[in-house]
Amino acid sequence: MKNSGLRRYALSTCVTATLLAGCSGSQPPTGAPGAPPQARALAARPDSANYDVVYSFGTPPDGGCPVASLIDVGGTLYGTTSAGGGYTSRSCTSSGNFDGTVFSVTTDGMEKVLHSFAGQSDGATPLAALIDVDGTLYSTTRSGGGQNTGGGTVFSITTSGREHVLHAFGPRKHDGGAPDAPLIAFKGNLYGATTIGGKTFSGGGTFFSLTTGGTEKVLHFFGGRRGAEVQSGLIDVAGVLYGTASTGGAHKKGAVFRITPTGREKVLHSFSGSPDGERPFASLIDVNGTLYGTTYYGGAYNNGGTVYSITTSGVEKVLYSFAGSPDGSSPNAGLIDVNGTLYGTTVKGGAYCPDSGGGCGTVFSLTTGGTEQVLHSFAGKPDGELPYAGLIEVDGTLYGTTKNGGTYQQGTVFALNP
Repeated sequence: MKNSGLRRYALSTCVTATLLAGCSGSQPPTGAPGAPPQARALAARPDSANYDVVYSFGTPPDGGCPVASLIDVGGTLYGTTSAGGGYTSRSCTSSGNFDGTVFSVTTDGMEKVLHSFAGQSDGATPLAALIDVDGTLYSTTRSGGGQNTGGGTVFSITTSGREHVLHAFGPRKHDGGAPDAPLIAFKGNLYGATTIGGKTFSGGGTFFSLTTGGTEKVLHFFGGRRGAEVQSGLIDVAGVLYGTASTGGAHKKGAVFRITPTGREKVLHSFSGSPDGERPFASLIDVNGTLYGTTYYGGAYNNGGTVYSITTSGVEKVLYSFAGSPDGSSPNAGLIDVNGTLYGTTVKGGAYCPDSGGGCGTVFSLTTGGTEQVLHSFAGKPDGELPYAGLIEVDGTLYGTTKNGGTYQQGTVFALNP
């Protein structure tokens, strides 16, 4: 690992499900007597005829292990890989690999590495999705940023591959570290969150603004009952930003919050575990004034996670609890809305990979009334497995990534026509 700063600034607890699939939460319940009824999953499609692997990531200098969602810019897909690239000789499944890439891929599978992270001032380990602001792409890296910082970076990159570090986080700056969450462009500035640091080295992270010229300002410190370890991107609803904290809150199991652009925060809901959710890693979406999200743990069945709705005033409802097989479990990513139907992914569960420690994951649809259908169960090689990332919709087709699986076991880009 090139960046020794990451070791000095590493979390002492599990902070991101995207890298630690076995991250411990509360132990699965043995049962849920009296749990609220729900519409159970319909059977998985055994043939998945509408599914296709668009691209299988290979060994360096190609990237590997993508955990972030894709974005569509003019018909070309752009994304990041958490490992691999031109500055390492190890595959993404090797231990101690903190590099990564930015890539583009066409919908017919022509991939190009636009930038390989070098691990020092350049940044390393990009976990968040890119955003497009007037033709320039912006995102974050979890580590890197300089020998004396090492807390991660915010960077810009052109669609032709010219990258520039806008800001480097570090413990000496008290501005947080490990910015795993996607950014949001809001009223001319970028806004985001860090998962750790802040006032103290062991703090619960920060909420910050950043100009496109690189001027950063810390607006809020997370921690404790205010929520901590924000790994979700923020969304704008009528001029107020909404997000989730993966830990903290009243029960230390995560929270939904709102925050103004000046940093005034209010917790709307604190998760309590089972049968409520726990550990919300994902961003929210707004569907006609109601917010929807996922939790990685909790729920009524086997601690497999949930889909929930919540009003902007904080009234929460569990819409669906995942059970594992065949309906999937452990949704890490947020949802998308396509014509009133919600679509998402689960990291584990599904119909295949029973020996993998919980299944290879699924793509699912869900009505706002709580009826789930499995659209695809991942099967490993040469199919993908472990879809940590969410989906995007391009001309009626859903696109996503898997962290592992594919021809070379380095992850995939896939397409699914629902």
